[in-house]
Amino acid sequence: MQVKKTEALTKLRSLGSRIKVVRGGTSAGKTICILLILIDYAIKNPDKEVSVVSESVPHLRRGALKDFLSILKGLHRYRDNQFNKSTLKYTFTNGSYIEFFSTDQPDKLRGARRTDLYMNEANNIPFDAYNQLVVRTSGNVWLDYNPSSLFWVDKEVLGQKDVDYITLTYKDNDSLPVTIVDEIEKARKKAKTSTYWRNWWNVYGLGQTGSLQGACIADWNYIDNLPDGIRLLGYGMDFGYSVDPTTLIALYKWNQAYIFDEVLYKKGMLNSDISRFLFDKQIVDRVVADSAEPKSIAELQSYGHVISGVSKGRDSVVYGLNLINQNEIYITSNSKNLIRELQGYVWSTDKEGNQLQKPTGAHPDCIDAARYIMTDTLENPTKGQYFIY
Repeated sequence: MQVKKTEALTKLRSLGSRIKVVRGGTSAGKTICILLILIDYAIKNPDKEVSVVSESVPHLRRGALKDFLSILKGLHRYRDNQFNKSTLKYTFTNGSYIEFFSTDQPDKLRGARRTDLYMNEANNIPFDAYNQLVVRTSGNVWLDYNPSSLFWVDKEVLGQKDVDYITLTYKDNDSLPVTIVDEIEKARKKAKTSTYWRNWWNVYGLGQTGSLQGACIADWNYIDNLPDGIRLLGYGMDFGYSVDPTTLIALYKWNQAYIFDEVLYKKGMLNSDISRFLFDKQIVDRVVADSAEPKSIAELQSYGHVISGVSKGRDSVVYGLNLINQNEIYITSNSKNLIRELQGYVWSTDKEGNQLQKPTGAHPDCIDAARYIMTDTLENPTKGQYFIY
């Protein structure tokens, strides 16, 4: 293997927190770059104990271990007598070593401590295994994965203290052959043809989290910026305070499609804070809010805001989700919390695996706000003012 410095390697070297989460699409160079950093670290620092972990030994042999040995040979650093083929442990002349084992080896999970840990394709590793390993690691912890769906990293790791999080794509891998780049980019054109290819492109092309099977709102598209010629239809609001955030989602009409744009996601807001935010952002258009909060709606009306409660009937949640699903939907790329919710909000199933008309999963604070304004708009198409951008 010819080892080259890539943009991906530069980005990964800049991460400073103890836990480093690296998600990415296909051919982004995640594994190679992390192994390069660990090899350099082990060579330059004596007596370091580095563990590289994956779901199974066959998986390691096909992937991370194979890449590790290729890198050493490419750097002319490999010495056969330093590699124990039985224990899959490579020991450097300064006493540092890099070992490889799988999470289906319980004695390894609860065994010796280490200075550094790398969990390769962490989405195939149970959370309990991560817990067992990370509490026995004194130094850096690396996690990488293809984000085919939400898993324990999203809930238990991201957003915690001392965690860096980065997304890599094939464009960060400068050493990638043109033929492979061309093959990957073919999927971008196919993404317009089906949900399957759009999900494939989001995960393996863009390194974005894919749709879960049974997602309540599965058929939607990213859009980077609000385009010219759109019409603002209004805003949806869901109230929160200490546990749940207050959310505000703008709804735009774009030709025959609709665009949702996340405007507010914040905990601890009093109604006076919400009012101040609306005035500061010069939001004077209609707001449709949760009708279960009539006191908050009345208070905001007293401040001079155009706000009303959404009409709720039987199965109003499912009804609103179906309205969204019946239309072409775009989500702005800055709508991080709305996107996260969409990727974790799924239909429940019974014991036999049959889908039920009952949502479960991510708490839908942004989705509820989007549902309110969509329901009100489609039930009252002439309500409110439209603004041409």
